[in-house]
Amino acid sequence: MTIRRCLSVLISLSAFFVHPALALATDDASKDTPTPAGLYKQAWTLVHDSYYDPTYNGQNWDRWQHRYDGKLKTMEDSYKATETMLSSLNDQYTRFLQPAAFKDETNAIAAKMYGIGLQIAPDQSQKIVVVAPMEGTPAEQAGFMPLDEIIEVDDKPTKGLSANAVSQMIRGPMDTQVTLKILRNGKDFKTITLTRAEIHVKSVQTAKMLDSEIGYFRLSTFMSETAGQEVRDAISKLSPARGIIFDLRGDPGGLVTNALDVCNNFLFGGIIVSTVDRNSKINSAFSQGHPFYTKPIIILINHGSASASEITSGALHDNQRAELVGETSFGKGLMQSVNKLPGGSGIHITIARYLTPNGTDINKKGITPDYEVKLKPDDYRQGKGPWWTDPGGPLAKRIPEDLKDIQLQKAVEVLRDKLDNKPTEFDELKLKPPVLSF
Repeated sequence: MTIRRCLSVLISLSAFFVHPALALATDDASKDTPTPAGLYKQAWTLVHDSYYDPTYNGQNWDRWQHRYDGKLKTMEDSYKATETMLSSLNDQYTRFLQPAAFKDETNAIAAKMYGIGLQIAPDQSQKIVVVAPMEGTPAEQAGFMPLDEIIEVDDKPTKGLSANAVSQMIRGPMDTQVTLKILRNGKDFKTITLTRAEIHVKSVQTAKMLDSEIGYFRLSTFMSETAGQEVRDAISKLSPARGIIFDLRGDPGGLVTNALDVCNNFLFGGIIVSTVDRNSKINSAFSQGHPFYTKPIIILINHGSASASEITSGALHDNQRAELVGETSFGKGLMQSVNKLPGGSGIHITIARYLTPNGTDINKKGITPDYEVKLKPDDYRQGKGPWWTDPGGPLAKRIPEDLKDIQLQKAVEVLRDKLDNKPTEFDELKLKPPVLSF
């Protein structure tokens, strides 16, 4: 399946509670009521036919085909068997979603979410930590911070659970309460009770002028189907600016189509992203070459910038359209198909790895910024981290233009140097798209 064909069938993984992945959808499965054995067989077949690693993590995939013959009596049996089968791939992105979880994912695309507005993900040691609270949500109002470790949800330990399982524990009906116990900075325990609410997903959270010459906007998710248009609206709002800072920190990704749309706002041509499938076949998506914005750009990234954020920052960087400031990104360079199964469940399958325009594989490595500004725990405590994560919480009323955010400070410095030393219109530079190499 080429990227061009995929564009018409892309849907998103949930970027709300679970660290998202890039997602490509296959055709909907039959809506008929499944049998336990039939559901398991379909999951086995989908992995057999499309998994990106032809060795299936060094195992004979056929050994799973009839492993549970005669043993699957209920749908719960089938769910557990499917999850066990997928775990043998040792791939956190290839996973099974029971009907409730798959429905939540569908609702997320439509921006119908009920919870507290917290983005979570497993860290390197598989502890469940906060990526970022979403602006204007109960989680932000309660003062959650990046890297807060979630220890318990409603007195139930999270140790050994997946991010998806923890997110299911956190979600619930509107106006009900949930209590989280967290560990901050590895030593401070806090217990926080929140009331769930409907979470309105807005891609562009903030767009404003930092001074008379420099504009700033933050894209917090690529999940909303209006992300590309929201970026154009933000750019229009910032029309007086001679240059713009594009903040992708803490943006866990979302729709691949949105990443392509956002990139097309800025690129004069060239490759946006390439995929490599199980047969080592390379497919590339190219810019349309008619940018909406042609002035200088600086992109802010950090460890929470993943998936579609990395596609976007990698594309604009490798096409010499933007310089990057901040910290190395998350390193999510794999692409999943999202397959609907009979009965309302679903399965995500890693079907390809992706490369930035210059052929770089960023999986588990991330994208290194041109100007690195590392943040220490003390920086967060002193209010020098991303302006929306101030330790004083919403009552502190931090704003980007106060420039206490040291990564944003650096971005302003780099952009001002560009404005002082280079033409303001990038098309005057006659940049050539990079050559794809491997």
